[in-house]
Amino acid sequence: MGATIVGCGKALPKLKVSNDDLSQIVDTSDEWIVKRTGIHERRIAVEESSTDLAVTAAAAALGLQGVEGVECVSWRFEGASAAPVDPASIDLVVCMTISSDSVIPSQAGMVKMRLGLENAVAFDLNAACTGCVYGLSVAESMMRASAADSGAHNALRRVLVVAAERLSRLTDWTDRATCVLFGDGAGAVLLDWNEECPGIRSSFMKNTDDPEGFLALGNVLAAGEFPFGENAYELPEGMNGFVQMRGREVFKFATSAMREAIEAVLERAGMRADEVDCFVPHQANERIISHVARKMGLPLELFQISIGGCGNTSASSALMALCDAYASGKIAAGDKVVLAGFGGGLTSGAVLFEA
Repeated sequence: MGATIVGCGKALPKLKVSNDDLSQIVDTSDEWIVKRTGIHERRIAVEESSTDLAVTAAAAALGLQGVEGVECVSWRFEGASAAPVDPASIDLVVCMTISSDSVIPSQAGMVKMRLGLENAVAFDLNAACTGCVYGLSVAESMMRASAADSGAHNALRRVLVVAAERLSRLTDWTDRATCVLFGDGAGAVLLDWNEECPGIRSSFMKNTDDPEGFLALGNVLAAGEFPFGENAYELPEGMNGFVQMRGREVFKFATSAMREAIEAVLERAGMRADEVDCFVPHQANERIISHVARKMGLPLELFQISIGGCGNTSASSALMALCDAYASGKIAAGDKVVLAGFGGGLTSGAVLFEA
């Protein structure tokens, strides 16, 4: 018995920004970007909010209507009814983000309200790019606790796990090293508790200290009157209100951390890597994915790669790639799938589940 994925959704803003478009802003080229990252274009939210993207991805996973004009991809379990999921049946919404529209209410709370999920508990989670793994792990743990003793916990039989990012508002568009990497988008999965299916079989999460600030984003507090003396708050050295990254160090961490996470969830489930049908990694850089596949002796074809058309969308990226894998038929019922992430914090982790 376990938390089983029965629906996926992906949402993208309308505006496409190509590498050639970026070459008009900073000193770069399509050849330079593709060679180093595998990215050809990214989507940038101009008219759409983070909530618009989150709502559309969540609606796609539920078989509901999203925000008009927001592009979406939807996949639902082949045994599911063609009818949309009843919004009242959703017990919990977990939303992973570092770029929500508001702090209060939470991004998850906004999704709950916009979709009319009247019975859902909702909260946000920040684990940067590994948010997809942390969100799924937290949701599964809460569902398992509920199933074990429903009288002591909220009844959590159906959970919506959503990630939404609008990184374009946290990107320094004069910094060639970072502005070519990021994009906006959202991904969502619907989890059902199923007594007959194993669903999520194992998980692994890890935080690694980042004292040098290899990957960081400072919180710029609003200026204003402070009645208790001079406000001496200062951002840590080297931080500002934009994503800061030291590429070489992050690449070294990412390749090591993703491999460690994948191997850990396999060991916990008593499985080998060659028994996995599909790997869905965080879409930060195609070179990172290729490096991990090569070091693990696995064919790259086993890895879902979606970064080319959307860039790095932080917490959203692996869930968006997962939706692509399901929608394209790369994942079939009964397949063993590993979803892995790494990111700022420094965070890393993986989830192994049976489709």
